[in-house]
Amino acid sequence: MEETVLIYLEKDNKYLMMFRNKKLNDMNKGKYIGVGGHIEEDETKGQALVREVAEETSLILKSYTYRAKLTFVNDDYSEIMHLYTSNDFTGIVNENCNEGDLIWVDKDKLEELPLWEGDKAFLKVMNDSDDYFEMTLKYKSNELVSVERTL
Repeated sequence: MEETVLIYLEKDNKYLMMFRNKKLNDMNKGKYIGVGGHIEEDETKGQALVREVAEETSLILKSYTYRAKLTFVNDDYSEIMHLYTSNDFTGIVNENCNEGDLIWVDKDKLEELPLWEGDKAFLKVMNDSDDYFEMTLKYKSNELVSVERTL
């Protein structure tokens, strides 16, 4: 099963969100998501996270908190996503990210954005508590059909 990392960078009660609008054949096209990507074969989750943040945003991640393990199932595609947050980074956000437009969004305005329905579910849990959690999100033809919190 494919494994990925995703982080929500926080500043001034805002998250850095990426509007996915630049890659061809992007399953996230037209959606806002956090920053992240695939874990390479020779990387740890932490190494992948630091690399993805630097590549996509030009920010240097200094520390982060592991928030959740999310399992996504969508028809014949499955993925384990390791979810993080951080407010400890330096640098200036890259204006020329090749995957999408980066924008700081007020946390209380996230619901107004085009997000995956599953993202809304895990963001609510993440924002309501600092506790680690695990969740399985099942989609059928890109429509959310079930959310199960397993921890």
